[in-house]
Amino acid sequence: MSGPHDDGPPGRPVPPRAGRPGTALRSLGLLATTGALVLVALLSVWVGTRGIPFTATWSVLWHPDGSETSVIIHDYRIPRTVLGTLVGTALGLSGALMQALTRNPLADPGMLGVNLGASAGVVVALAFLGIAAPLGYVWFAFLGAAAASVGVYLLGSSGRTLASPERLVVAGAAVTAVLYAFNWAVLLLNPRAFDQFRFWTVGSLAGRSHDIVLMTLPFIGVGLLIALALAPSLNALAMGDQMGRALGVNVGRTRALGAVAVMLLCGAATAAAGPIGFVGLAVPHVARFFVGPDQRWVFAYSMLLAPVLLLGADVLGRVLGAPGEVQVGIVTAFLGAPLFIALCRRRKLVML
Repeated sequence: MSGPHDDGPPGRPVPPRAGRPGTALRSLGLLATTGALVLVALLSVWVGTRGIPFTATWSVLWHPDGSETSVIIHDYRIPRTVLGTLVGTALGLSGALMQALTRNPLADPGMLGVNLGASAGVVVALAFLGIAAPLGYVWFAFLGAAAASVGVYLLGSSGRTLASPERLVVAGAAVTAVLYAFNWAVLLLNPRAFDQFRFWTVGSLAGRSHDIVLMTLPFIGVGLLIALALAPSLNALAMGDQMGRALGVNVGRTRALGAVAVMLLCGAATAAAGPIGFVGLAVPHVARFFVGPDQRWVFAYSMLLAPVLLLGADVLGRVLGAPGEVQVGIVTAFLGAPLFIALCRRRKLVML
């Protein structure tokens, strides 16, 4: 079993081991991943259901002139690309954080009830309040995700026992079951809300405006800072709660802050783009495959690899579905599932 005890105490430099890339190689890989993200972001701005020459795209990208091409690039494709980058970063980082918190390699952000909580918020907005605009129900989605996360944590920490990974998983399963039943009970009784909800629940970056990007940014930014700050403590907790305490980690505070970070990251991402599967589950495994179990590197790679996957899937959906498009949530399922299966077959999943 591999774990952060191979890498030394948290916060200290990690010596390279045979068969594991050293710091220089990891840094080079991080630089290459950043380059891949820039490339796929440019593709996302250039490629669309309406063909625009690259030279025209590049020109109006830096010199908007009010033309139809300029409006398409600046009002539709750039917000979509920026949102895809933010959502991908949030999903990848929250997936890595969730797997580290629960020490479960099959954990994903939905395990804390975040996805179903966001869905419940959208259902309430559509069915009871008549709010159909994305900028309107996105706030309800975030509030629903936050309420579900808080409920799971309170259930998991009820009594005198701290919120252990096992208790959080059980509480998340219970809350998810309740919210799933609530959502479909309401939707089956309200066909109009069901018709509107099914377009959101498939997961898509299309039609999102600058306003949704600005709404999402602060929540993801705060969640990102919390998650990165927790990485050394999570390295210690991977050896067990007792060893983590011996190394000076406040176990309860670390788990509480981790749950808050997952709620902020995944809640904002799900509220803005709908529930998108496999990104938060598969990407952290790809990161660990390249850099080992050190959470500092896993988090850094996950927050870059995930938007590469998400934006790449979004571009592929536009190409495959032209002159329409295939929603990114469908494409990530087709891409993420085989990738995850290949990783499972190549080597055993590391128990965190």
